Amino acid sequence: MSRLHQQLGIGQGAALLATSLLGTGIFVVPAIAAHIAGRDSLLAWLLLIALVLPIAFTFAALGKHYPHAGGAAHFVAKAFGPRAEKICAFLFIAVLPVGLPAALVMATGFWQSIFSLSSGEQLAVQLGSLAAIWLLGLGGAKLSGNVQGLIAIFIIGLILSLSWQANIQPLDYQLPTSFSAAKIAPALAVMFWCFVGIEAFTHMGEEFRKPQRDFPIALLLGVLIAGTVYWATSVLVLKYASYGDQHANTQSLARLVAILFGSKASYLAAIIGYLACFASINIYIQGFARLIWSMADEGQLPAYFAQLSGNKVPRRALTFIVLACMVSSLSIWLFKLPLEDLIRYANGNFIAVYLLSMLAGVVLLKGLARLLACISVLLCCALLVALGSQVTYALILGLGMFAYLSCKPYFKRPFAQALPPSE
Repeated sequence: MSRLHQQLGIGQGAALLATSLLGTGIFVVPAIAAHIAGRDSLLAWLLLIALVLPIAFTFAALGKHYPHAGGAAHFVAKAFGPRAEKICAFLFIAVLPVGLPAALVMATGFWQSIFSLSSGEQLAVQLGSLAAIWLLGLGGAKLSGNVQGLIAIFIIGLILSLSWQANIQPLDYQLPTSFSAAKIAPALAVMFWCFVGIEAFTHMGEEFRKPQRDFPIALLLGVLIAGTVYWATSVLVLKYASYGDQHANTQSLARLVAILFGSKASYLAAIIGYLACFASINIYIQGFARLIWSMADEGQLPAYFAQLSGNKVPRRALTFIVLACMVSSLSIWLFKLPLEDLIRYANGNFIAVYLLSMLAGVVLLKGLARLLACISVLLCCALLVALGSQVTYALILGLGMFAYLSCKPYFKRPFAQALPPSE
């Protein structure tokens, strides 16, 4: 029996994942990718979708057989034990200091595109967004699914409207006849941001009404919807050269809308863009909260976080995560770290979590699902190589946590017992 309220169906689940994948990326990352790789970014998107599909199928198979609020960390625990589970959970939670502030910077960019916000006002928007996510989270997974379903409709409707108004021709979809691997690799390292969210979605598996049937369908449907919309947006960005420096990239959508529908329509674009980011941040925070609650419920974290509210929402864990996000956002605001670097550092952690999950799939799954898990392991390794030096953040955190867990038993013994026996 599920420990949480089982209230999600296929439609709500697909909406949660699709808006999570589209949210912070759809109106910013295509512009960053175009700035890095130019028209080669069209080929990079196809490569990325091909890379993600085996990973998505593996997550779907794991979620079908092992639905659990612990998500990726639970899969890793099933395969490799509690130490590996703690490392996986720590890597996922360690995205907070870099990933969530990056998403909030993107969200604030939409308000910046229509209002001249001061630095302090931008911080206020970020903190206010986190407070709104906290209130939405208190309403449960079904409320989040319904709200994000509406946001998904708005996003897809806007991209379809832009494509129609832009009079996109078959020539606009043409792939480059030659390409530069030196450009595609760093573009992929940033673009992978658009498909992080699958591992957060796995934390919702325990809240599906029929997880064995509905969870994998919702996951794969969400990934396919997101991939299609990203491709269409990239074509638009390249056709109108709506990309450049960080300021231009964060306001790429507003510029496209102003070109095609007039300056007044950019207000609507800013609202939809902000809501898309809000939806993506929401599912991550809900996923973090459920991971904290699940580990506390199983005795791995303080019991304080194991308490549920009346509608089975992990309120204390949710509050803790939101407060941690506020502290991280304040720190990033003070140090003024570049958006592109934040994305790459966060991606290192995400890919490391994906890699551990795919290795768990190799151990736990059978037949075709195991073969796809093996392929996914190789793909995750290739993505880590593409990140280059930015993988250092995840590497240091993972090795540090491993060293701590390895030495922890010695800390609990008297000093004399911890010493090796004398010869």
